[in-house]
Amino acid sequence: MNKIKCECGHINPEGTVLCEACGKPVEGNQHIDGNDGKKLLNMRYDGSARRSQTYQKSIIDKIWSFFSSVKVGVWLIVAALVASIFGTIFPQEQFIPQDAVSRDPAIFYEDRYGIWGLMYYQLGFHHMYSSYWFITLIALIGISLVICSLDRFVPLFRALRNQKPKKHKKFLSRQRLYSESINADDSDIDKLVKGLKNSRYKITEEDGQILAEKGRFSRWGPYVNHIGLIIILIAAILRTTPIMFTEEYMWVREGEQRVIPGTNNQYYIENKDFILETHDQDDERFQEAFLKEEEIASNFQTDIVVYEAKNADVVGAEPELEPILEHSIQMNNPAKFDKYTLYQQGYQLNEFENMSFHIHEADDSEEESLGDFTIDLTNPDSVYELDSGFRVELTNYYPDYIMTENGNPASETDFPRNPAFVVTVYPPGSEEGEVSFLGVGRNIDATGENQYKVAIDDVEFRDVSGIAVSSDRTLPYFFVGAMIFMIGVIQGMYWQHRRVWINKQNDNTLLLAAHTNKNWHGIKRDIEKAVEDTNIKMVKDQQEIDE
Repeated sequence: MNKIKCECGHINPEGTVLCEACGKPVEGNQHIDGNDGKKLLNMRYDGSARRSQTYQKSIIDKIWSFFSSVKVGVWLIVAALVASIFGTIFPQEQFIPQDAVSRDPAIFYEDRYGIWGLMYYQLGFHHMYSSYWFITLIALIGISLVICSLDRFVPLFRALRNQKPKKHKKFLSRQRLYSESINADDSDIDKLVKGLKNSRYKITEEDGQILAEKGRFSRWGPYVNHIGLIIILIAAILRTTPIMFTEEYMWVREGEQRVIPGTNNQYYIENKDFILETHDQDDERFQEAFLKEEEIASNFQTDIVVYEAKNADVVGAEPELEPILEHSIQMNNPAKFDKYTLYQQGYQLNEFENMSFHIHEADDSEEESLGDFTIDLTNPDSVYELDSGFRVELTNYYPDYIMTENGNPASETDFPRNPAFVVTVYPPGSEEGEVSFLGVGRNIDATGENQYKVAIDDVEFRDVSGIAVSSDRTLPYFFVGAMIFMIGVIQGMYWQHRRVWINKQNDNTLLLAAHTNKNWHGIKRDIEKAVEDTNIKMVKDQQEIDE
């Protein structure tokens, strides 16, 4: 490392613009002065040497220099923002609707959004925020913030830590606020210092030279901002890990009790009731909407009970459930317990619950029952033994029946919205079964020669609630990062670093110079109040003179 020695005797690191001790422009960096040597000094970082602008030899130097550039950081942020915009065009993979024809991303995006959906999937935008390239982009932003901060913080800290009250005349005369006074004496200086003290300036004196300073802490505001942003970025990366963030989706039917996914069988939920309220069709506010929809929901909620399994760790044991929470979940009123949050995100009305059937002779016009049975459409049995001796086998079950283009029966979803069955009926004492196809509005004899017929007696319906289960442990980190960021914003916005140098020359000329990082009107007002009733000339704004 090359060192640069100033005429004051101070040894400065290579790349220093203004001597760290006396402030004189360092030889070899005079190009900042301009041809006339009278241009105002660039006080950014107090002229300290920055690593990124000094060393360019090794690969590490070049990497450091690249990431220390503010332009690079801005472009990385812009790239992340643009990518985020693309990620919101269509739903992310985890938000594919539960009632979709297929929840396989390769099928869903093309089926729902056509060629654009296919391109969206093939480009990998369907899981953008958890993709390696997006996480890498966020990490690069964090690296840029760290290097940008260190590249500027360290030299600025070094320059401000041991400021010298005595400064070179070139340094003082080329500050924006400057004046020279010939008739000032010690009493005038004392009055000036007292006035600055009254304005809460900290006074440092060395060999008769004086530095008055206040608000230095405001200079660290941008770096506090960076710390807050880095914490937020770390939280964003942690949010992609299952340890810190999980989100599951579940359908809970009225009256159903089931384990809450993602809780390791520790918690269960019971859907006591689903309530749907709609807007009045005479309400003028929603007339346009009623042209597209028959009903407009004003509220939909699920009344639930959450249970905790006291023996969840015992393998194979029947869970001992203890209620810990009763709540009515609404769109903006989730249920919270332990580290989990339950959100109301969807519903399905009038889902088939049970279908009851009876068997009668095919040629019996009165359809006298020879036996009846009920199929639980959520969990059907494979065989039904009737008291009358009949046996019914459920050969095929299509919860959401459709006919494919090839003419084959299939189920569009796994939910019982349009149930259909293939059943085989075995009369008492017979091993010869009769095949029938049953469904809503369908009763087909497979051979046309069946002796017995199966008919629908009754259908029971129930509503289903779509509940999102979320566990987000990164929220405290986001909160802390945001608070630190706001502290930095306030710190840098409402306070300013103000410095006033009072140097007496050998010819008894008093030099008065001042600098602030913002709010020049404020520091002028402080000085004007302090020099009142003295022979010290008020500073002039040399930038206004040049203009």
